[in-house]
Amino acid sequence: MKNALQKLSKSRFGKRYIGDRAFYMAVLSIVIPVVIQNSISNFVSLLDNLMVAAVSTNQMNGVSIANQMVFVFNLCIFGGVAGPSIFAAQFYGAGDRKGVRDSFRFSMVIAIGVSAVAALIFAFFRTPLVNTYINNPESTEAAREMLEVGSDYLMIMMAGLLPFSISQAYASVLRSCGETRIPMFAAVASVLVNLVLNAVLIFGLLGFAPMKAKGAAIATVISRYVEMLIIVIMSHTREKKYPSNPAYRFLEGAYKNFSIPMQLVKKITVKGLPLLLNEAAWSMGMAMLAQLYSRLGTDVVAAQTITSTIANLFNVFFLSMGTAASVMVGQPLGMSDFEGAKRNVRRIMFFQMCICFTIGTMMFFISPLLPYCFKEADAAIREIATGMLCVTACAMPVNGFAHCSYFILRSGGRTIITFLFDSAYTWLIPIPLVYALVTYTPLPILAVFILCHAADLIKVALGAILLKKGVWIRNIVAASE
Repeated sequence: MKNALQKLSKSRFGKRYIGDRAFYMAVLSIVIPVVIQNSISNFVSLLDNLMVAAVSTNQMNGVSIANQMVFVFNLCIFGGVAGPSIFAAQFYGAGDRKGVRDSFRFSMVIAIGVSAVAALIFAFFRTPLVNTYINNPESTEAAREMLEVGSDYLMIMMAGLLPFSISQAYASVLRSCGETRIPMFAAVASVLVNLVLNAVLIFGLLGFAPMKAKGAAIATVISRYVEMLIIVIMSHTREKKYPSNPAYRFLEGAYKNFSIPMQLVKKITVKGLPLLLNEAAWSMGMAMLAQLYSRLGTDVVAAQTITSTIANLFNVFFLSMGTAASVMVGQPLGMSDFEGAKRNVRRIMFFQMCICFTIGTMMFFISPLLPYCFKEADAAIREIATGMLCVTACAMPVNGFAHCSYFILRSGGRTIITFLFDSAYTWLIPIPLVYALVTYTPLPILAVFILCHAADLIKVALGAILLKKGVWIRNIVAASE
């Protein structure tokens, strides 16, 4: 077996797609901390949902609906800091410390601005937003409870918007410089605090009154402050302790003079605004798909919550490869090493497909057992969730290819193309398809879910064409130097 692997790695195919030890060490040094961080976070999210579900299904549905809004905000933050992080990765590859620092400053400005806008929307429109997801409830009392739970949950979550945004501004630039450990440590500490406080506040342990879903929201907000404090303190401590380490040098004097060159502001805005709009539009598209599915009944809302919570535990592997792609492609592009960037793309995509087929197969075979973790869910909900999990497992290679394609295109600053590839596709293909199926056909949720995922093969074809054409091969920081 070992000899066969050695022969394969030395063959023409192996040299082109498999890569050497140094390549995998570099990829895994980025991916493993992100996988650990996201795995713990998603596992705690699973436990959170189990705790809330143990109170009642209506409580779980209310929190799930509110989290659709929080999901849109989170993606807007990710999109907002993505533009500066693209430049930071290429500046870092070019050895331009000042460029990385200016990118970080702009990332902070965007994070604070997006948080302020989101807080205003949640403050004035949270109730009507939650109400759009409550369709065909079992009773008037159930609808009232879900609306109250979701609205109250969003109101509390407003306090955690700013610390989350600051954490992501730091984390995005640190990862662009190849530092993934600090964001991992901060996130792990945050989710552990969240887990403990959830148990205490939801069920009323240690003398506290039971707060149900409100307790889950308060625990999440506190954990976000913990994450922010750890990532900020650790980053600046490392910068002082290791002044020669290039991964932290951008923090030197980051707040002494917060000016950002107008030329760079314009460049990041031109490249970054489509990413912010893309994440906002894509996340709203995902929320719209969830709303369309919810028209088939509240059982579907509960099944979606179970499916997404469990699927996220498996998706961390292929989603983390997006971070690796950003760094492993962005840094050589910043050095104008275009052949090295193309070589990394081939190897990353091959590695991604191997991961997706392996994890997807594992997920498919254990999917029938996983919904039984939610003991409060009835048989109908578990049956729907099982089917949706099996479909998600089969679609993992498709989603993995599209996900990596997006990050590779983004690394070269092709943000308009990524906007069309990601969010425009979502609003032009899956959403109209699901709307038509839900509105004009008697198809059950599982059939609609399958057809929606099958449509993503179009996205895979588009991604393959764009990658082959090499539209992403650009050094976008050369002019700034």
